[in-house]
Amino acid sequence: MRKVFFILLLLGFTVRPLRAQSAPEGLWQGFDGEWRHVSSQLIALAEATPEEKFTWRPAPGVRSTSEVYMHIAIANFGLLAFTGPKKPADLKEGMDKSVTSKTEVLSWLKRSLETVRQAHLAVTPQDLQRKVHIYDRDTNVDGMYLRIIVHANEHMGQLVAYARMTGVTPPWSGN
Repeated sequence: MRKVFFILLLLGFTVRPLRAQSAPEGLWQGFDGEWRHVSSQLIALAEATPEEKFTWRPAPGVRSTSEVYMHIAIANFGLLAFTGPKKPADLKEGMDKSVTSKTEVLSWLKRSLETVRQAHLAVTPQDLQRKVHIYDRDTNVDGMYLRIIVHANEHMGQLVAYARMTGVTPPWSGN
């Protein structure tokens, strides 16, 4: 063991004692904790993005920054509707393209994230097992919540890439 340690030292490796690292708030705390985590990151990134970057798109025909945020918000309401809660009456077709101002986009995003949070808090374990039909498939309410959180995280990655390409540093990354 001493030989391994000595060789590592000669190669320039430093040995640091293992120390507990705290996870970002929400991680590994079930759906509600993970939802808080992705919601806080989505909001922080949208708030850190300058207004003029909301119309930026990486290429023609690809969603702009505002369109991605609105896609998340619309999908949150749409997917959640399969579990019971109705879509907001003021949610209209084409809003992913027509709502582009930072203020409006943030308002819809926050509203959709909070709606999912509240709906999940109200759902019972029995409700999670209730069968639902979406498009050409059968699933259950729990599967719908999984789809909602996976979808939000998928587009979070897209938005981080957009941010980096436009010179915006995600607030939680530090660099």
